[in-house]
This record gives sequence, C-alpha cells and structure tokens, in this order.
Amino acid sequence: MSKRALILVEGQTEERFVKQVLAPHLLQADLYLIPTILTTKVVKSGPNFKGGVGSFGKFKGDLHRLLHGAGQDGLVTMLLDYYRLPSDFPGMTTRPAPLDLFTRVTHVEAALGNAFNDARFLPFLSLHELEAWVFSCPDTLPSVMTQPRQQPMFAAACNGVKTPEQINERPGQNPAAVIGSIFSGYQKVLHGPTALERIGLERIRDRCPHFNEWIKRLEAFAVAT
Repeated sequence: MSKRALILVEGQTEERFVKQVLAPHLLQADLYLIPTILTTKVVKSGPNFKGGVGSFGKFKGDLHRLLHGAGQDGLVTMLLDYYRLPSDFPGMTTRPAPLDLFTRVTHVEAALGNAFNDARFLPFLSLHELEAWVFSCPDTLPSVMTQPRQQPMFAAACNGVKTPEQINERPGQNPAAVIGSIFSGYQKVLHGPTALERIGLERIRDRCPHFNEWIKRLEAFAVAT
C-alpha cells in the first residue's frame, strides 16, 4: 500500500531537488513526496512571495496546515537550511557549544519536534544549506557550469573538508557563498538541482551523513506496516 509524505521546502531550489532527485527514489518504495514551498510574506501586488524562512511564526502556520492535510497515516517533513535559521526557532538559543555541528543541528531538530509534539512530524535541517550537497563531487558542478578551468579551485573546496556538511555557517564561507566566489554565473534554482541530479542520491548520501539519516528515516516510514 502506497504512502505519502508532505514536505515543506524553503524555495524553488528545494522543490526542484525533491521532484527531480528525492521523489523518484522514494517512489520505488511506494512513498509519494508532495513538496510545498514555505510562504514567507505577502507582497504589495497581492500574491504570496515564496522562498526563504522569515520567522518561526510563519513556519508554524504553514506546518500546521500540512499536518491538518496529512491525515492520520501521512508524514510531514521539511527541507530548510540550518544556515541563518531565525533565532526565534525552538532550540536556536539553547544550542550546545559549536564543537560538533551535528549535535547542534540535531538539538534544533529535536526542539522543533517537541514544539509540535506530533508523531507524524519529522524535522530536518540541511547542513548548512542545500548547496553543500553539491560539494559531494568535485567534477559535476564545473561540468554543469561549463567552466572546466574552475574545477581545481572547486575541487580544493570539496577536498578541504571531511564532509560537505562542514562547509559552514560563517557568513561568506557558507556553501552558496563559496560556490558564488568560484562560479560567478551560478544560479541557485537552475544549476543546483541539475548538479545534484547528476551527482546522484547515492553519492550525496555517502558524503553527507546528516542528510543520509533523514533519507533512512523516510525509507523506514515507507516500509513500516
């Protein structure tokens, strides 16, 4: 029997990643992923401007709507950046010292879970941005950008950390900023999901342990009776 998971995503880049990379993988286990972009504010012309995390209050409203629509057997999860997550999110002001980034992000995820107290909710924050996963392969993004001369510089950034998830939360050294400093023509919504699709889920999981744990929990939900 097929199942479904509703996933609240930060913007169009995350939505494309879910549709192009994550959903096809989980569909093999009869789990249907349905992404919804976080609504951050209303612009003067009227329609909702989408993309980015404005405050916990806005996020809370969107997540409650998804939980309401998930049904008793559904799952609700999320794909938001840990980088620059607003300080009013549960757990942000009580994080442990920055000795272990994995401990810090799981602390915030646990606090989010406690804030909603709903077994159907699986919190997940990407360390430190979705763009970090692009560093899982030193060759793919230079190829996508058709800028092979930049490959050594990009490879140095990839090889300079144990895992791409360590490319970090200091402004100017976050994943998107590092990519932008190497590839001036980088367009997040266009090039990011394309690179990730070419890299493939298996390699991203192998290089990014926090991301892999999230996928394992989604897979476990898919096959649970």
